[in-house]
Amino acid sequence: MEPPCSFHPCDEAVIATNDDASDCKRCAVRLGYWKDDYIGFFVRNQDRKAPEINRGYFARVKGVEMCVEKFLKKTDGNCQIINLGCGFDTLYFRLRDTPHQVKNFIELDFPTVTARKCYTIKRNKVLLSKIHDEDGEVKLSPTDLHGPNYHLMGVDLRNIDEVDHKLQQAEIDYTLPTIFLAECVLVYIEQNNCKNLLKWIASKFSSAVFVNYEQVNMNDRFGDVMLNNLRSRGCSLAGVDACISLETQMSRFLECGWNGSRAWDMVQVYQSIPTPERQRIERIEMLDEGELLVQLFQHYCLVVAWIGELFQDIEITCVNVVEKRMSSLNID
Repeated sequence: MEPPCSFHPCDEAVIATNDDASDCKRCAVRLGYWKDDYIGFFVRNQDRKAPEINRGYFARVKGVEMCVEKFLKKTDGNCQIINLGCGFDTLYFRLRDTPHQVKNFIELDFPTVTARKCYTIKRNKVLLSKIHDEDGEVKLSPTDLHGPNYHLMGVDLRNIDEVDHKLQQAEIDYTLPTIFLAECVLVYIEQNNCKNLLKWIASKFSSAVFVNYEQVNMNDRFGDVMLNNLRSRGCSLAGVDACISLETQMSRFLECGWNGSRAWDMVQVYQSIPTPERQRIERIEMLDEGELLVQLFQHYCLVVAWIGELFQDIEITCVNVVEKRMSSLNID
């Protein structure tokens, strides 16, 4: 097996983005944008964020939720979820409170991130009880955690051999329908390493879906400001070339052997959310400048790519379809 990839100078800054995102989610949850009984175990910060940020994170969580819902309906739980760059995401715990159950749920991130998540889970009976059941035990190491159907592991996503080894430890089934989730992850991975990862997934899984939330339209003035802000914090967006447009976002997957891909900016995703739900969250806080929110939404997107035929009919911006979806991830 190849030696682990060397630690990049910007890795610490990338790791710190997990804290920023978790703080923002915690703030929005406290204000009532969506329900999450578990984020508070991982994040204590109670700083209030700008209304545009809260509404943006609401659209982000809701958009990913819509895709996961559709996948779980199609597979009836006979599936796997792999959360790349999982950070302190709580999807597994929220799913445990719903009728939806999956065969295997795997979370991967830098070892320094998973070590903190493992420590929090180990110290909290509420979290640990969601992972443990009567028939299985929970195995813990400083950076990894293995339960009957939940696996949290430290890994460098740039090292394919290491990823493969970790997935084998998690008892991966390459023939089972699998959904990959990545929220602002690929953009931090060098182009060649990202392509290698996507090509490897396409070659190993016979039925897979990839849900990618990330920056887009980064070649205008607003995008330049976003890039400069991140660079000033030490984050070099190594994969930003794929974030130029919705077309470059989709072509990244097609060039790596995926059968198809679709993409929507977050303006479209936000507008696809049922009107009553949008009206509810819009009453939580007033916006000083609605134009800023629109600009933010125009510079983030949701991309769905697939291998096999399971998800080739994906469409999240059809309001009639969205209205009928089950709201079972405790977002409402």
